[in-house]
Amino acid sequence: MYLVDSHCHLDRLDLSHYDGDLSKALEYASEQGVGHMLTVSVILQALPDLLRIADTYPHISVSVGLHPNDPAIPHEPTKDELVALATHEKVVAIGETGLDYYRNEGDLTWQQNRFRQHIRAALEIKKPLIIHTRMAKEDTLCILKEENASAIGGVMHCFTEDWDTAKAAMDLNFYISISGIVTFKNAHEVQEVAKNIPLDRLLIETDSPYLAPVPYRGKSNEPAYVRNVAEFIADLRGISVVELAEQTTHNFFTCFKNARR
Repeated sequence: MYLVDSHCHLDRLDLSHYDGDLSKALEYASEQGVGHMLTVSVILQALPDLLRIADTYPHISVSVGLHPNDPAIPHEPTKDELVALATHEKVVAIGETGLDYYRNEGDLTWQQNRFRQHIRAALEIKKPLIIHTRMAKEDTLCILKEENASAIGGVMHCFTEDWDTAKAAMDLNFYISISGIVTFKNAHEVQEVAKNIPLDRLLIETDSPYLAPVPYRGKSNEPAYVRNVAEFIADLRGISVVELAEQTTHNFFTCFKNARR
């Protein structure tokens, strides 16, 4: 079985039970069938570390982005600066980007402008987008439409919205990525979405070290646990985990065309 963790943060993992050795965490993930991982940028200062990890391990890809939760900063990255950072051969996407109205208040024009710069960079460099949205689904979809993001597409990561939002995102050429939240007891809306997404538009992820799935909920997450996400969704859909793994892996490499299998 070959699984892909389509969204993780390898530079932020808790490696205490691996003696601080990332390679041991990656080895355990491999034992669980995880053949590829996309480690996602949330602050640009950390990008050199992410690229070093990706250059060390052939089965790891990288994105370039500045998370919407980071407050307005003195110098916002321009489209051209994002494009320049994303030319490295292991960079397969622009993001994590989007809108978050849960952790931010007041005038969020800076967040919307940052989002637009990321979309424009993705269109120029022809690499897909990784979208974060929280309590901002209407504005997220609106900006994606205004900026013609459907021309490049991408993934709605760690999806927690309703079915109508999922359909709207898929109509804009985006995949829907389901995290360990789907295993939570009260995650009925996410479970319904995971059950009904066309299989050829589904991705799976850990978002590690965050949001560990059951039975690890409350503990630090890691890429190996994407298997738990896959098993849960396969059971929801009444298919084998092997079938789900094959399709979501195919979907990942279709979406992120620059990723090396």
